[in-house]
Amino acid sequence: MDIKRLFAGETDNTLIQLFRYCFVGGLAFAVDAGSLVVFKEAFEMNTNLAAVISFVLGLSINYLLSTCWIFKNSKLSSRLAEFAAFAVIGVIGLLMNVAIIWFFEDFLGPKKPLGNLMPQSKYYIAGKLVSTVIVFVWNFFARKFIIFDKNKA
Repeated sequence: MDIKRLFAGETDNTLIQLFRYCFVGGLAFAVDAGSLVVFKEAFEMNTNLAAVISFVLGLSINYLLSTCWIFKNSKLSSRLAEFAAFAVIGVIGLLMNVAIIWFFEDFLGPKKPLGNLMPQSKYYIAGKLVSTVIVFVWNFFARKFIIFDKNKA
């Protein structure tokens, strides 16, 4: 495979799009997780509120980069409808994200299944890591096949 094809030009190849989405998702994750920790630790914000705000920041970065670099063939004729569909998929991911973080922080944290490996107050970070993988898979495939892949309609 031509390495240049992985990074440049339009493509409908799912593996190339997934490869690119790893970079976009990685940057969106860095914005999301970084701002979550800043809001939680520096501003002592409620974890769920911080997760929502940080998720919206990551979603915005993800949309802009996804539509510029990964997905070019929208099924929708309007950018507004495209963003709305992108956001709905993101909100479903957000709900998954918040539920998983809650599960780790409020359910597992008090039980301390990791013993001394992680203080109870940091279980939300483990939840964020787990939710990232699950939400990443959901977001990519839902967006690709629901919004952007005209061939799979």
